[in-house]
Amino acid sequence: MNQSERRLFLIKELFSEQSRYHNIEIPEGEPEQKRLLRSLLNIRMPEPVSNEFLEVQDAYLQEELRCKGITELSSLSPVQEGIYLWRGDITTLACDAIVNAANSQMLGCFCPCHGCIDNAIHTFSGVQLRAACAALMKKQGHEESTGAAKITPAYNLPCRYVLHTVGPVVQGWLTKKDQELLASCYRSCLELAEKHNVTSIAFCCISTGEFHFPNDKAAKIAVQTVKEYRQETHTNMEVIFNVFKDEDYKIYKKLLGAA
Repeated sequence: MNQSERRLFLIKELFSEQSRYHNIEIPEGEPEQKRLLRSLLNIRMPEPVSNEFLEVQDAYLQEELRCKGITELSSLSPVQEGIYLWRGDITTLACDAIVNAANSQMLGCFCPCHGCIDNAIHTFSGVQLRAACAALMKKQGHEESTGAAKITPAYNLPCRYVLHTVGPVVQGWLTKKDQELLASCYRSCLELAEKHNVTSIAFCCISTGEFHFPNDKAAKIAVQTVKEYRQETHTNMEVIFNVFKDEDYKIYKKLLGAA
């Protein structure tokens, strides 16, 4: 199968799972097909899937990743000892683990083609990730607490693991509790990563954007918590602060003294 054939196969397979999709026509254009496939993947519940579907999906996502391009950690230069600042798509970063800003359900973003990092990570990891998260949550028996962390394989992403953490949602004034919970997200991820012998971890800007944590204060907490953890534990784990927006890049650059 070529990439177009894989995409059509996946769309048809996803259509066949739900009778409500039977009257929907598949668009001819590649961008429209890609958007449709992503939407179908985003709204799909964590249900069993055939081995054939997984084989085609994995081949499709691996080719999409190849086309986007992978950034190797070894190609980056640290801004401080063991600390990196990188602006780019975290789903293309080849390090040991990346951090996902999850919600309390821990099942990924169900909003079709939403721009959040949770949506992107689940989309390009594949349906296996939602299934793995669902299994963890079923075992736990309740929603994830803010400030805690879980770890799963990364499946079709170029990293080995995804760490999922639920950041605080800021409502109105920023409180001391909000700040403590955000620091807990970073520390929980670092501690969990250490337990799994993770050698490098990339943090996104947890709780900013949809969760309304002020970007500058969030970055300050992130940098401070990571530095304190490194000093306390003498860990050799490398930490990458991953940003996407120009605003965040400028904030982290100033905090880390990057050239």
